Amino acid sequence: MNAPPVDAGVRGTFAAMATALHADIASLAFLLGTWRGEGTGGYPTIEPFRYREELVFEHVGDPFLLYQQESWSPTEEPVHFERGFLRPGAAAGSLELVLAHPIGVTEVAHGTLDGTTLELTATAAGIARAESGLSVEGLRRRYQVNGDELTYQLDMATADTPMTLHLEASLRRAA
Repeated sequence: MNAPPVDAGVRGTFAAMATALHADIASLAFLLGTWRGEGTGGYPTIEPFRYREELVFEHVGDPFLLYQQESWSPTEEPVHFERGFLRPGAAAGSLELVLAHPIGVTEVAHGTLDGTTLELTATAAGIARAESGLSVEGLRRRYQVNGDELTYQLDMATADTPMTLHLEASLRRAA
C-alpha cells in the first residue's frame, strides 16, 4: 500500500521518495499523510487555550513511521513541537512511540493498535528529562481515525498533578 499524497509544500517531507511501505507497518498505513486542524488544551495549572495543529506521518521503507507534530496559537505563535517514530512493538498489535519534546523531555510510550485506534502510555520509566526539563511523569495518548478525520486526546501527569486531560483535537487529512 502506498502513502496518500503529501502536500509538496510541507517542510521536511519525504514525498518525493517512491519507497514501498514496509510490511511490518502496513497496519498503520491509514495514518500516512498530513493532518491539520484545531484543538483545545487545559490543565489545572494553566488557563484553557485553543491551538492549530499539524501532524505528519511518513515512511521511508523501514519498519517505522516518521512522526512530526507542530502546533501554533490562533495568532500563529509557535506553541509546541514533537519529533519521533511510531514503531510496531514486540507483540502482535503492540506499538511503540519514541518522541523528543523541546520542553526538555523524551517519551517512550507503549500501547496497542485496534483497527484505527491507537492507545499509548508513557510512565515515569519511559520519560527522561533534561536537567531543566519540565516535570512530566506520565503521558497517555489516544488517537482514532475515521475516514479523513483524526481525533486525539492527551492526558499528562506531572510531579504536582495526577494524570489529567491536557489536549484534545480534531484534524482532517490534508488534500
